[in-house]
Amino acid sequence: MKETQLTIETLQRAQERFEETLAQMSIAEANTMPEPLIKSVTWLIWHTAREIDLQISALADQEPLWLADWTKRFALDLPDDTEDWRHTPEEAAKVIVNQKELLVDYLSASVELAVNYLQSIDETSLSEVIDENWTPAVTRQARIVSIVDDAVMHSGQAVYTRRLVIGK
Repeated sequence: MKETQLTIETLQRAQERFEETLAQMSIAEANTMPEPLIKSVTWLIWHTAREIDLQISALADQEPLWLADWTKRFALDLPDDTEDWRHTPEEAAKVIVNQKELLVDYLSASVELAVNYLQSIDETSLSEVIDENWTPAVTRQARIVSIVDDAVMHSGQAVYTRRLVIGK
């Protein structure tokens, strides 16, 4: 088995958790921030799809899916280069959608991008330093682990947020 297969399966589990959580909510519930510092399920899915998309696209040296198509489809009142990981509650509240399918489709496209990338890379490149702006410098493997860890963490937060919003 390729080393990256475990990473792929972990990422796909996070995707499944997001989709199951969203399926149990109405669109109004998904768009709800239960408290100012707790982001909505909509925001959590959108942010996760974006972080997978933007970071994997950078690793693959290609244009992000977000810029190619999704920014127009979401039409958010935020700049395209918004640093969503730094969003204030007011900025996070601007991430609302009218259809759950939009979230599911963008998350699916981002995960597919990641899976295709992980299946195609030469595993010897995992130890390659890709970002020297940190101490220690970031390797391709460390970046991939960070991407997947973030997706897993946010999918768990989505379950918690759903429970706060709808009580189950």
